[in-house]
Amino acid sequence: LEPSTQAGFYGLDIYNLSGSIAAVLDYLDRVDPRAAKIARERYGCLTPWQNEPSTYGRAVLTAGYRKCEKAVLEQCRDLLAKQLEYAQSDGADFLDASQNARLIAAAERYYRIMYYGGAESWNLRDTHMFDTLEHLLDAGGPNSRAIVWAHNSHIGDARHTEMGVVRDERNIGQLCRERFGDVAALIGMGTHSGTVAAASDWDGEMGVKQVRASHADSYERLCHDSLVPRFLLDLGRDTTLRERLLERRLERFIGVIYRPETELRSHYADVSLPQQFDAFLWFDKTAAVTLLGPEHVRTGVPDTYPFGL
Repeated sequence: LEPSTQAGFYGLDIYNLSGSIAAVLDYLDRVDPRAAKIARERYGCLTPWQNEPSTYGRAVLTAGYRKCEKAVLEQCRDLLAKQLEYAQSDGADFLDASQNARLIAAAERYYRIMYYGGAESWNLRDTHMFDTLEHLLDAGGPNSRAIVWAHNSHIGDARHTEMGVVRDERNIGQLCRERFGDVAALIGMGTHSGTVAAASDWDGEMGVKQVRASHADSYERLCHDSLVPRFLLDLGRDTTLRERLLERRLERFIGVIYRPETELRSHYADVSLPQQFDAFLWFDKTAAVTLLGPEHVRTGVPDTYPFGL
């Protein structure tokens, strides 16, 4: 099949700094060894932080590491400047390399500003995810389509949640609506109880945890009280349903971290579901996802971080 007619599976997030550096260097080793040598020198300043990039933010407070920002941006620009030359041999490989170079530049800035907290690091991350999506759609041609799989906090329009209203955060769902309008469909998912694969803290060990029953004042409890085990709410077409659900309620957000001991503070936010999503999938009881790789989730990991997000 022609590349424009093939389906692909891509990652949008920025949490793979070391893997992206390796991918860019492997590509340049094949197509331009001289450029690969320059890239190794530029990425060398990030080498000490590849395995623990979250500590990079503290290091850049010293002048010695501020050169990393300039180096990774120059490398990204140089790679993109040679698009016509490199893409002649294999356009798909160049696309992968260029996206990894963009990821490295975004990740360097993300870990640099994450140290200060606030909305800027979140916004940079989701903007990078959206930019990556746009690049992939452009590469696929005018008829390309995409399905984005992410947590509700990324998919639902942030403007109708505490994320956007209180914390001035935006997400990929909001950016898709602003860019693509009604062509984009934002689909959320909820559950009342079951299990989830999550950690207690960033970089913590992942385990299977029991999900607490949904809060009495939440959209999840409203769905649970219907006594229907699974259904789809078409919030975009059913105007009566949409109007009935417009009143703001709590919604539960469970991502890579789950802290049931502080669940109300850590995982619930005030939202308007019909404005946040075009549709909402409901499964009254769910089970943790199964990893595709060789590692397996260990059950019963103790919750040793009893504080909110």
